[in-house]
Amino acid sequence: MNPYSNAAHAASIPQEGNPRETEAWALTEAARRMASASRGEPEGMREALRLNWKLWTIFQADLIGKVEAGESSETVVNMLSLCQFVDFHTVASLTEPDAAKLEVLVNINRNIASGLRDSLAREAREAAAAAGVDPAAAAPAPAGAYAPAPGAAHTPISATA
Repeated sequence: MNPYSNAAHAASIPQEGNPRETEAWALTEAARRMASASRGEPEGMREALRLNWKLWTIFQADLIGKVEAGESSETVVNMLSLCQFVDFHTVASLTEPDAAKLEVLVNINRNIASGLRDSLAREAREAAAAAGVDPAAAAPAPAGAYAPAPGAAHTPISATA
C-alpha cells in the first residue's frame, strides 16, 4: 500500500461546521469504495454496499425529521423518494452483487455530491459578490472534485439546511 495515500485521504476529510461539505465528501467516499469494490469479489461489493446503505439511512432519518418538523419542500420529498430507490436497489444488489448494480449507486452518489459542491460554490460566489469581491476568485473548484457529465441534474441533500 502506498504510504502517501493515507495522508492524501486524511487531507481530503472535510472540516467540521459545514454539513453539505461533509455530505458531499461522504457520498464521494462511498462512491469511491463501491467503484473499487465492483472490480473485486462479491463480499467486498456487499461491504461497500452496506456502508453506502448506512449513509443513505442517515440521510433518510434527517429528511424524515424535517418532514415531521413541518418542512415538506419539493427537495425533501424528492430526496426521500431517492432514499427509497437506494434502499430497494441496495437490497437487490446485496442479494446478487455485480458491477452494473453498483454503478447505478456510484453515479447517484457522485451526482448528488457534485450538486452539493455546486451549491456551496454558488453560495460562496454570491457572498463574495455581496461583499464586493470578485466572485470568480471566491470559490475555486476543490482539487479532485467529481465533475459530472454536462447537463447532469443535481439535487442537493441539504438544499434546505
